[in-house]
Amino acid sequence: MEENKIVIFGGSFNPPLNSHFLLAEQMIDEYKDVEKIIFVPVNSKYHKRDLLPNQYRFEMLKMVCDKNSHFFVSDIELKQARPLYTIETLRMFQKEYPMYKICFMIGTDNLKELSTWKEAESLVNEYRIFVLERDQDHMEEIIKQDPFLEQYKNSFTKVEQPIRLNLSSSLVRDLVRRGKSIKYLLPNEVEQYIRENKLFLEKEQ
Repeated sequence: MEENKIVIFGGSFNPPLNSHFLLAEQMIDEYKDVEKIIFVPVNSKYHKRDLLPNQYRFEMLKMVCDKNSHFFVSDIELKQARPLYTIETLRMFQKEYPMYKICFMIGTDNLKELSTWKEAESLVNEYRIFVLERDQDHMEEIIKQDPFLEQYKNSFTKVEQPIRLNLSSSLVRDLVRRGKSIKYLLPNEVEQYIRENKLFLEKEQ
């Protein structure tokens, strides 16, 4: 019998949107062997300067994940003294959850660059990769055009998205900055948290 899976969902989550949680819920519904989705926010120290401090993004994710028995949030990257490569993050999770098959999710934008990642061959050999198609991209076409990806094509699974919400965190930040409504774009508790903490009011650099 195949092992139950944990899917690692990394990102900036600046802020987390309904589209993030809808995607995670659809994965739980579509892939019966996926037991947990772990949201892994990136460390603000090592990424774009307009990223909210770690605490805010972690707390917004936690408020939502605490209400879904399949959703979890990890501060594994937030606690590190240096940026982690994807392969390092996944190995840490595999050590923490030895009874599960660790998988991770990437967009087709990152799939195109995967062959250049650190220990790319180990990455595709050791872990299952769920691919989220973005814009007009098609996973199969990208794989066919890259000899490295073609060699390991069985490591990739296209994420089925019966419902797609074409939202972006940058859009939400802009709406907040302009004093516009963000209702229904993100969970109610996240919207309230943003309002109470006066987040995203400053102009981005």
